[in-house]
Amino acid sequence: MPAFVRVLLYLLLGVPLTFLLLHTIIRVIRHVIKFPIPAFLAGAIDNPLRRRIQPPDHTAVCHGIEPGMTVLEIGPGNGTYTMAAARLIGPEGTLVTIDIEPKMIEGVKMRAAGEGITNLHARTANVFDLPFEDRTFDVIYMITVIGEIPTPEKALLEFHRVLKPGGTLSFSEILLDPDYPLASTLEGLAVSNGFQLKERLGTFFCYTLQFEKASQ
Repeated sequence: MPAFVRVLLYLLLGVPLTFLLLHTIIRVIRHVIKFPIPAFLAGAIDNPLRRRIQPPDHTAVCHGIEPGMTVLEIGPGNGTYTMAAARLIGPEGTLVTIDIEPKMIEGVKMRAAGEGITNLHARTANVFDLPFEDRTFDVIYMITVIGEIPTPEKALLEFHRVLKPGGTLSFSEILLDPDYPLASTLEGLAVSNGFQLKERLGTFFCYTLQFEKASQ
């Protein structure tokens, strides 16, 4: 076998195996130690492959967002999906996005200003103590974020509090994410904290779950 063919085969086999090994190591670490993604990695997470699998405009629709709603986003990253949601909500609605990392929020504010988005309010906040009144939001959504939260049960109590009766809590997940939870695991978590499954979209590899807050 020619040397260049052997090199090509090694590359074809080695690259995916190396990626799988690194992904497994990172997944194990993050399973033990929960921490938010640093601001400097926001651009790497939002890449062309992810946007192809999870198109921002389509993902906003899958979250149950409609024009005129008041919506809360948890963890905006670099703001690509935030801007898509804000455009869908339109000028009659409001999108509030929060992150525990101030640099993330500053980046989203700058991006919104640059794109002329005026219905967006970005602020630093903790999911365990949301600075909002009860029954404020029509929709709360997050994209590959729930796995970063150390005690998600505590966060879900806050999400339940600030959602309107009949409001929607949406999660989007992708297998490439090191914190990827099984849909069944996420469903059990939400149901045990006051939500009921409303709609399941996508596949094992990439899915969205919509939950409804029971009317009170």
